[in-house]
Amino acid sequence: MVYLESIRYNRKVSLRSVVAGQRVPIELTSLGRAYLCALSESQRRELMTRLGQQRLTGWRTLREEILTAVQLFGKKGYCTASWQPEVVALAIPIVTPGSAIYVLNMSVTTQQSASEIEEELSAPLKALAGKITEAVRRLD
Repeated sequence: MVYLESIRYNRKVSLRSVVAGQRVPIELTSLGRAYLCALSESQRRELMTRLGQQRLTGWRTLREEILTAVQLFGKKGYCTASWQPEVVALAIPIVTPGSAIYVLNMSVTTQQSASEIEEELSAPLKALAGKITEAVRRLD
């Protein structure tokens, strides 16, 4: 996954500073998992096969985490991941009328649990994704 833009809510220096153009792993991140959720079943299966071939160690566990994320996405409408210490991220895919997939995410450095962060950020993330999706549809 490649960040197109990163906006900081807080200007405080952080150990983790994502910038436009930075790449992050599909299989580990909420961004990547949300992207995988937006793919068709056959596209997802094909991409996961390629990911498994590239990441031989630990793939079985990651594969199960991704499949769980896909199931939870169906219930919650977003994906979560916490692959870096004290960082929790939520993400939602936005599929454009031309079928391009973009992913919107919010991440925080925190000592709170992932479930506490989900409770705090899921509604604002869903609302923002809804506004963006509606704006994109109006442009079409």
